[in-house]
Amino acid sequence: QVQLVESGGGLVQPGGSLRLSCAVSGRTLSSYTMGWFRQAPGQEREFVARITWSGGSTFYSDSVKGRFAISRDGAKNTVSLQMNSLKPEDTAVYYCAAGPRAALGYAARYSYWGQGTRVTVSS
Repeated sequence: QVQLVESGGGLVQPGGSLRLSCAVSGRTLSSYTMGWFRQAPGQEREFVARITWSGGSTFYSDSVKGRFAISRDGAKNTVSLQMNSLKPEDTAVYYCAAGPRAALGYAARYSYWGQGTRVTVSS
């Protein structure tokens, strides 16, 4: 089993920054992909970014490319999402997820999920 716990959400003004963290425990994740997804009220869960645990290859949705950065720290067993130049449309609950390499950006392919952390971008 894998346990994922997100932290770092909160209220931020447009143009501001937040850093989300996902603490990972349980089985080793060397062959896994770690993803961040978000879900705004009344909307589908949306892919944000992913990273391979072993090689660190990253991929971003077009809506966050150039503003967000995903990273992982093998020593601390954490995955982070640095969010810069935040916009009101980034407001959502953000979820950390773990899945096989083939999960790519498809939420249904991820096996493990955290409980989510809320991000609100508003003046």
